[in-house]
Amino acid sequence: MGTVLLTGATGFVGRQVLRELRRRGAAVRVAVRDGSQHRLEDREGLHSVVTTPDLFGEPASWWASACAGMDTVVHAAWYAEPGQYLGSPKNIDCLAGTLRLAQGAAAAGARRIVGVGTCFEYEVSAVPLSTHAPLRPQTPYAGAKAAAFLALSQNLPPLGVSFAWCRLFYLYGEGEDPRRLVPQLRSRLQAGQPVDLTRGDQVRDYMDVADAARMIVDTTLSGVEGAVNVCSGVPVTIRALAERIAAEYGRADLLRFGARPDNPFDPPHIVGIPGQQGA
Repeated sequence: MGTVLLTGATGFVGRQVLRELRRRGAAVRVAVRDGSQHRLEDREGLHSVVTTPDLFGEPASWWASACAGMDTVVHAAWYAEPGQYLGSPKNIDCLAGTLRLAQGAAAAGARRIVGVGTCFEYEVSAVPLSTHAPLRPQTPYAGAKAAAFLALSQNLPPLGVSFAWCRLFYLYGEGEDPRRLVPQLRSRLQAGQPVDLTRGDQVRDYMDVADAARMIVDTTLSGVEGAVNVCSGVPVTIRALAERIAAEYGRADLLRFGARPDNPFDPPHIVGIPGQQGA
């Protein structure tokens, strides 16, 4: 695999990507925010660690230095504060910083860059979502991700840099923020507390974050270029998901479907076709 620079190595997805890269024998350099080094797993086993006060505020020249000697860049970092990230102006900072990262990596001689996007870049009314679905982001977060994809897919190949973009669907698993749906369900059910939910008719495509990391690393190794859907392809309703988790605790009686109003802006059906269509 050679040498890989990874961003986001202390995050929900990036932590799993780091594990998978190292499991496959990659020499990994991580770029992290100052003060977050203690969250890295087995730091001594890494190729190296570079730190910065602001991952998305560095110029291209800083990234050229950080990427020196790296064959591949896997960019998993982005602002992702639950309840805030979808509409945050920080998405513009992440977009600008991502473009500078790519510029610096290309200048340093990196041969491949793999970024992490979102299913919400798509026009989500398409069922199921393939990588050929049109883009129609509806939030600043999705818009910034789509802008990064479009800019990098047009600008990197002429520089001789191979580029892939892994669009994540719905994830759960180890290290998930406790404010998200699955950990909220588990914590309340374990405590014997009722859980207020919508009717639960929304259809979603869920995947364990560890499986998603394997798909991201598979993509990194494959040489595939362009968009790749990181998803299970298996539809499940929110109701069925909640009932399955509640069954583990024997507390289906605590699920209060319909206690919360449906969000009129919440897409009713988001399921993807895994991988890259036409590859």
